[in-house]
Amino acid sequence: MVATTSVLLVFQIGQPRIWMSMSRDGLLPKVFQKIHPKYQTPSFSTIVTGVIVGAGALFLQSGLVTDLTSIGTLFAFILVCGGVLLLPPMPKQPGKFKIPYINGRVIIPVLYVLFIYLFRNRLTSAVANIGTEAYQEILFLVYLLIALVITIKTVQKQYSFIPVMGVLTCMYLLIEIPAISWFWFFVWMALGLVIYFLYGYRHSKLAGGK
Repeated sequence: MVATTSVLLVFQIGQPRIWMSMSRDGLLPKVFQKIHPKYQTPSFSTIVTGVIVGAGALFLQSGLVTDLTSIGTLFAFILVCGGVLLLPPMPKQPGKFKIPYINGRVIIPVLYVLFIYLFRNRLTSAVANIGTEAYQEILFLVYLLIALVITIKTVQKQYSFIPVMGVLTCMYLLIEIPAISWFWFFVWMALGLVIYFLYGYRHSKLAGGK
């Protein structure tokens, strides 16, 4: 419960500033970048965040709130780790952090085979009863397929071990989250996409090469 509270507190503080930055980039209306004259904080964004968090605390079950917090955080971590893999290699600059490169060409395949061995009973059961299995077992099979593709790509392109493991571990945690949380996660994502295509896409500072 302490961990959940701390994550929600960070969300409560960080989300208004994310919306403020998005507004400055043109992805949200300008009101989201409004700064309070006295406290110098994004006032409107903070109020909206507080209303959303408060409504969730009032009407949602605590377990669902925890799962929604987890699914959003894990999905963000996957995007970050995957983004690191797509970044072009850059030389280390003095005074700046650089992710250590550990070639995953051998380590990742070994870990994948070890994972298959340790979860062989679950894999056998999921394949044998694929027509009657719950959605989590279907997701487990999908995870194994995606992990296999990532493993092959790691061997081919010699991806770094750390971001690859970040993607694989976060994906595994995602497949264990209950279905109701996935439903609301996709609803929230769909809402974000609607806002983006109806407003952000046309008003972005990058639109039209600006």
